[in-house]
Amino acid sequence: QVQLVESGGGLVQVGGSLRLSCAVSGSMFRINGAGWYRQPPGKQRELVATISRGGDTNYADSVKGRFTISRDNAKNTVNLQMNSLKPEDTAVYYCNAVILATNYWGKGALVTVSS
Repeated sequence: QVQLVESGGGLVQVGGSLRLSCAVSGSMFRINGAGWYRQPPGKQRELVATISRGGDTNYADSVKGRFTISRDNAKNTVNLQMNSLKPEDTAVYYCNAVILATNYWGKGALVTVSS
């Protein structure tokens, strides 16, 4: 059974940094696309960043220049480095992985940015 486990969330002050990691396990097959999404309080889930198996990346305009997504195909991990954090980055962050055209999701990691 495929499992995605996020880690690295927490409380940080405005302007600070956090690094989220997602470990993917339980699949015999390789991860194709992967990404991070977030759901701010009272809002819908939104895309943060995606990365293809070859390393092509895509970012939401709101995080461009501040966040960096990366992956390690050998270790089946996907990371999100978040710098210059703002209060509006406060959200539950979800890891996503596509395996054999099926979307898998983690349970989420809470990131709170205090002003």
